[in-house]
Amino acid sequence: MPDRALILIDLQNDFCPGGALEVAHGDETIAIANRLQRHFELVVATQDWHPADHGSFAANHPGKQPYEVIELHGLPQVLWPPHCVQGTPGAEFHPALERASIAKVFLKGTDPTVDSYSGFHDNGHRKSTGMGEWLREQGVKQVYVLGLATDYCVKFSALDARADGFECVLVADACRAVERTPGDGDLAIDVMRGAGVVICTSGDLGI
Repeated sequence: MPDRALILIDLQNDFCPGGALEVAHGDETIAIANRLQRHFELVVATQDWHPADHGSFAANHPGKQPYEVIELHGLPQVLWPPHCVQGTPGAEFHPALERASIAKVFLKGTDPTVDSYSGFHDNGHRKSTGMGEWLREQGVKQVYVLGLATDYCVKFSALDARADGFECVLVADACRAVERTPGDGDLAIDVMRGAGVVICTSGDLGI
């Protein structure tokens, strides 16, 4: 059994240029993700998969604007434009992403009452997506993470990987940040490094 896995975080249309919550240059991660997949026996992906009435959508809070922060069922919540709504083209993986090697896709953000940045748990750590448990069943001890976006879903996935007992490597050049505030991407990398995440590039891996 492989003792390491590659986790592709939210490489979806809505997070790429032209999408509902586009991350600048988000599509530049796809080619690197495709190259990396060829070097891993085990590849999994996460997919933001929100119901239309999700509580993180500004449109579901009359009088509120995107990027305002509210409290949602006891947790601070950034309000986002509606994105990655279940069954819509925006929720689909980017068409250039190679999918043949992806062993399993873990859906997140499906509960309208709580957001889920991490691929492992919701933001309140109330429910698991099952990804950590599944990876352990496969014998995985080390995960490599990449995707969108550095300062949200990638960061929280990496932090949860560490908290769940996995060694974690961030492939930094295969990530892009939202940057609600300039510098958020670099700050997220510093936070991950402080939690024991190893920071590298695809070049460092010889890929």
